[in-house]
Amino acid sequence: MGCGPSKWSDPVRSQRRPASVGEVVVFLPGLRAPRDMDFSQPLGDQLDRSVVERLSSLRASVVALATQESVTALKPRRKHGESSTANLLQALEEYLPVLLGLVKESSELTNKVQFAWTNQEDVAQETSMTDPWYEVLSVLHLMAMVCFLQANTLLLPRSYGDGQGPRVSEESRQATVDLFLKAAGYLDCAIHHVLPQISPEKRRELPVDLAEGNLKALSLQGLGQGVEMQLGLAIDNPKATLAVKRRLACEMIKCWRQVKDSIPELPSSDGWGRKHALFVKWKYVESKAAAYYFHGLILDEGETEKSHESSIVALKASEEFLNESKRASEAFHAAPPVSRSSAPFGTAKYILDMIPKDTLIKVQSYQELYPQERTSNVGTSKIITTLPPLPDFALALSPEDYELPQSDPL
Repeated sequence: MGCGPSKWSDPVRSQRRPASVGEVVVFLPGLRAPRDMDFSQPLGDQLDRSVVERLSSLRASVVALATQESVTALKPRRKHGESSTANLLQALEEYLPVLLGLVKESSELTNKVQFAWTNQEDVAQETSMTDPWYEVLSVLHLMAMVCFLQANTLLLPRSYGDGQGPRVSEESRQATVDLFLKAAGYLDCAIHHVLPQISPEKRRELPVDLAEGNLKALSLQGLGQGVEMQLGLAIDNPKATLAVKRRLACEMIKCWRQVKDSIPELPSSDGWGRKHALFVKWKYVESKAAAYYFHGLILDEGETEKSHESSIVALKASEEFLNESKRASEAFHAAPPVSRSSAPFGTAKYILDMIPKDTLIKVQSYQELYPQERTSNVGTSKIITTLPPLPDFALALSPEDYELPQSDPL
């Protein structure tokens, strides 16, 4: 392969993709896995044998665990508290300081090592580079995806043996917020502290999985799904005001709009790439449904006819967005690899139940208050051009602070 970046495209790659996966609440495009390699061949003459063996052992552990986990990623997991993802995360955390020690060696030494990883969204089956920063970038990306995988497992309904049926507990939802922020922190570190270490020429050779726009989109997805969990917990909290719920819903829109703007053009013929784009569309429209619903309820508290009319327009818009999000969800789950929709909970269940009901009640109330007005005055035909503006809020959540660990001197 030489010393430069290389990509290998597999014409039958799609045949090796899973035809279906399990229930998906948190999207992740599979798991990139490192390929086997032997440090002794390129480094055996330059480094102490014990150092080479340690590097090889730590990376081999990552290879074994990542390969095993990539095969079962997003497959049905009914056992909570599984240790496989935790073991993979620990292996990555142990490997990273030693890898950074290699990074600090002379380029003449490190450029002899060819790092190869499988891709998930890129058209190339795998990408190989001699730059050790590519290896660091791949490790951080995998650490973030493992957090997403753990969050997805926690958000699948489970039985508690109390006769209430399977559900997603409050504790699980709170725990996923921490996982989402941790994943965003890994990706934020990758964007600001690792990508700049890679030359512009080599950055152009990175797979789309590691493109800056994709890393940013995944980081923002973590924030967006974290806010969604917060909104669901606020909905369940009788002390949370409408204003708090509207703010969180508006923050969700901001997150998903930024995801939509950041995500690079993904290969449409590739299952994961198309599925990724459909997931973003689904969550963006769903966040609009929630935001306009809570906005409409607040506008309804006004005392003027204009306020009430704006409320109806907002609520009708939320119903339209809700229906669109249902179609987007169906398209996402039907796209290969086919996934299953988990039982709705939290924000999703609430808006599915309440938007149609409250919209109907508010429209009937409006017609009783203003019988001279025709329903067409606040009909869906006006939604596109006369939507009442949503308030703009700064994002309260931010990625967890993460710094690269101290390098382990070789």
